[in-house]
Amino acid sequence: MPHNSVPVVTIDGPAGAGKGTVSRLVAQSLGWAYLDSGALYRAVGIAAAWEGIGLDEPEQLAACAVRTDIKFVTQTTEEPKIIVNGKEATDDIRSELAGSMASALAAQPEVRAALVLLQRSFRVPPGLVADGRDMGTVIFPDAPYKFFLTASPMERAQRRYKQLMEKGVSVKLGDLLHEIVARDERDANRAVAPLKPADDAIIIDSTSMPIASVIDQILCVLPSHYRS
Repeated sequence: MPHNSVPVVTIDGPAGAGKGTVSRLVAQSLGWAYLDSGALYRAVGIAAAWEGIGLDEPEQLAACAVRTDIKFVTQTTEEPKIIVNGKEATDDIRSELAGSMASALAAQPEVRAALVLLQRSFRVPPGLVADGRDMGTVIFPDAPYKFFLTASPMERAQRRYKQLMEKGVSVKLGDLLHEIVARDERDANRAVAPLKPADDAIIIDSTSMPIASVIDQILCVLPSHYRS
C-alpha cells in the first residue's frame, strides 16, 4: 500500500483534553498504529536536558531531535513504555517539566522541521491514529477523518490533578490550572503550527463526557471497513 494511501485518523487538542487515552484506545479498537506526537517532543526535551542543551540553542536542539532514538514499546492495556536513547524514560516524559519543555520546543521551527519526517514515518498499514496539536493541520493534512478534542481548563486541571495524586505526586490544583491556561495561550499563539482545529475537523467537547462516550462518538463517524 503506498504510504500516502494509508488512512489516518487525527485527534488534536490542548493538554489534558483526554486525546492521548482516547487516541490509544481508538487505535486498539481499529488494530492500527498509534502516534503520540507530544511524546516525541517530550523525548527530545529529555534528551536535550541529558546532553545539557538549553532551550535557547535552536540549532543544537534540532540536531538533538534528529539523532535522538525514540521507541514506543506497546503493552496490551497500558500506555506504551517510551525508550529514549536506550533508556526507560516513560515517567520522565510524563512529568510537568517535560510537558513545559515540549511546549517550548514545539514553538521552534528548527525542531518542528526535524520531527516532521519522524512523525510521518508512523503512517503504516493498516492505518494510523495520531494525536497531538497539529496532526490534522500540518503533519497529516490529507487525513480523511480529523477530530479536535477539547474540555474546559478547570476540567483538564482536575483530570491532571487526579492522575498525579494517584501516582503519589503532590501538586496544587491552582498551579496546574495556571500552567494549563499558560500553555494553551503559548500553543495557540505560537508562530509555527499554532494549536487550532483543522477546517474539516469534528470538534468534541469532552468536559462532561466519559472517555467511553468520546470513543464511541469517534468510532461511529469512521467507516465500518476501518474496523475489518
